[in-house]
Amino acid sequence: MIRWIAGASGPPDSAYDADVVILALDRPQETVAAIASALAQTGVTRHVFVVDQGSRPETRVCLAAAVEGRSDATLVALDRNHGVAGGRNRGADLGHGRVIAALDNDAEFATPGTLAGLVAALDGGPDLAAVGCRIVLHGNGADDLSSWGYPLDLLPRAGDCFDASTFVGAGHAIRRSAWDSLGGYDEALFFCWEEYDFAIRAIAGGWRIRYSGGLVVRHKVAAEARVAWSGERWFYHVRNRLYIGRKYGAGWLGLTPRTVAYLVKGLRNGLPGPTFKAILAAIQMAAGLPADRTPVVEPPRVLGGHRGAAITRLIREVFSPLPGLAHATAGEEQTHGHRQAPGD
Repeated sequence: MIRWIAGASGPPDSAYDADVVILALDRPQETVAAIASALAQTGVTRHVFVVDQGSRPETRVCLAAAVEGRSDATLVALDRNHGVAGGRNRGADLGHGRVIAALDNDAEFATPGTLAGLVAALDGGPDLAAVGCRIVLHGNGADDLSSWGYPLDLLPRAGDCFDASTFVGAGHAIRRSAWDSLGGYDEALFFCWEEYDFAIRAIAGGWRIRYSGGLVVRHKVAAEARVAWSGERWFYHVRNRLYIGRKYGAGWLGLTPRTVAYLVKGLRNGLPGPTFKAILAAIQMAAGLPADRTPVVEPPRVLGGHRGAAITRLIREVFSPLPGLAHATAGEEQTHGHRQAPGD
């Protein structure tokens, strides 16, 4: 169920360029700043949808004030927290702009022309399904490593453009025709890997995914919540990645190396319980997949390689510690898009 709260009752009937979807779950100051950033975008026609998934009443008052009286913004409330995938699906369905942009509620477009740049990038590449932004720290403009969804070897190219097999949820844009043809995000994922799952389907359908380092989103990373990894966040990371493997045709035998790697990493980080729970949950989820589904070959994380030798990957992706486990809170994480782990 979706309930209108404030702002316009919906987008204009006429054609316009982009819908901007911002999910909200408390964080009132950051979310109001994200809304202001979206409303300040120029050179493009757009409608901003703020989708609240269970904020406190006082937070909703702040959000309502941010869109009150505006014809280009709408605040709606969902009946419950549907996660990143479900929340963005519902937000996208509210509009009909030819581009669907998403912005985390603790992030802001770096310039008033960022959204226009995203629209122009998609217009300039008819086979592009999605364009991902460069995510930097709001305070100093340094690259946000918690939002770097590509091999570390490519970090020196953060200001460049390259084809990739995923994009980061904190700031991106998707062509609506691709979104509609692919059915949006898989809501079974709830939180974590939903962008990658969408990208797999897009690439299999003949679309391309592009990282554009010249289009920047500034992210207010809180050390206690955004960089840190909790047991629940690790649970979703493992469960969803194994489920995606099965979804696209990999057998459990073929997934054994990945499963063992997750077990080792979970033990290394003091998370044996969430790891075993995630593996069992992935098995249960996969049991509901259609038996006649068509296998899909997952693309490499960045088309063309760059992931490094096996020993390098083992050190970086299996034996590396997860940062700040004790400080993460699952409620905050579930409001946002996926932050790529140190390895998948």
